[in-house]
Amino acid sequence: MDQYQVLIVGAGPVGSRIATELALRDISVLLVEEHSEIGRPFQCAGLVNPSSMEIVGLTESILQNIDGAKIHSPSGTMVQVGTEGRVRTHVVCRKRFDQGVTRQAQEAGAHLWLLCHPLEVETNPEGHNVILMREGKKVEVKCKLLIGADGAHSWVRRTFKMGRPTEMMVGFQSEVVGYESEDNWLQMYSGDAVAAGLFAWVIPSGLGTHRIGVWAKPEDLNGRSVEELYDTLLDHPLWRERFSNCKEIARYCGPIPCGVIKKPCKNRILLIGDAAGMAKPTTGGGIGPGFNQVAAIIEKLTKAINADKLSEKSLNSICKPYKELKKDQAKARALRDLLVTSPSDEQLDSHFEMFNRKDVLELINSEGDIEHPVILGMALLRKVPKFRKLAVKAGIKIIFA
Repeated sequence: MDQYQVLIVGAGPVGSRIATELALRDISVLLVEEHSEIGRPFQCAGLVNPSSMEIVGLTESILQNIDGAKIHSPSGTMVQVGTEGRVRTHVVCRKRFDQGVTRQAQEAGAHLWLLCHPLEVETNPEGHNVILMREGKKVEVKCKLLIGADGAHSWVRRTFKMGRPTEMMVGFQSEVVGYESEDNWLQMYSGDAVAAGLFAWVIPSGLGTHRIGVWAKPEDLNGRSVEELYDTLLDHPLWRERFSNCKEIARYCGPIPCGVIKKPCKNRILLIGDAAGMAKPTTGGGIGPGFNQVAAIIEKLTKAINADKLSEKSLNSICKPYKELKKDQAKARALRDLLVTSPSDEQLDSHFEMFNRKDVLELINSEGDIEHPVILGMALLRKVPKFRKLAVKAGIKIIFA
């Protein structure tokens, strides 16, 4: 029987990141991935913020730098957020990025098994005996700690009945040729017809292609599918001309878990990344929050592994930073619902008219940060007279979030 201190299920960026940090601290790590290659299938928008990129240094994976977003109201009012020449985020080749993070884990000493997934697990006071299917054969592995980094439909989370994320969004995206735009700006679209309480996007990839996508909460779709929102966007009277020459070369669809689960750990079990519901409710991004999660717990987790103190009580203590992350998510969700999800299209148009004022744009560009949307949201409610009526409602939402 193979023996490791830690078995990590899922070799995506967050699973590979924690594998790197543990291996660098001389923890024996096995990283298993069900697919035949890292970075496939590709199921997200492919944006990585500068702080996350700085952690891993994989600049060779960057396809395009993004300075900001041009956001369109339901009736066509455009608000430009960002400053030319100031990079807000990076568009990456997810295959290169993911493989780069996994390669760092291997170079640090972690072992990687591809075409491998867990079938069953037997837990005892000393750890877990996990039956894995590896390249068509059953293999048994013993570990002290089992980490689930296996995404939105986490096998680890389901097997140990650890609950569900607060929200499970549905995302749909295509890769197209034939769309023309400024390479360093995102295009974002709002309105019930194309975004159902959130937004749709067009992201330049720097390779002559663009990623067009939508995401929504199932309860906001009113019987529609996300593909229908996507089709409506491409044929919308205001926008169809810019999409008229688009030709699809790929399609992707997948879940987006937002909201840290109630029980991210049990005896000798820990969830991270999407498996724990770490994606941001404002953008759906999961890499930044996942990396932050790893950084917040790694030192205490390493000590606990070496001391073999991995009870639920011990892991709960290590995971105290999750509470702050969950609180930040709840505040961001409350402000998102107040300013974007709940308003009608007419109210959104009114909001956009206010956003487009010079003084408000200056406030947005000075306070705006994709990683900290609550700071901007509170600044808008506090400093923009038209939004002061919403401030009391926002306060109540945030207090009880």
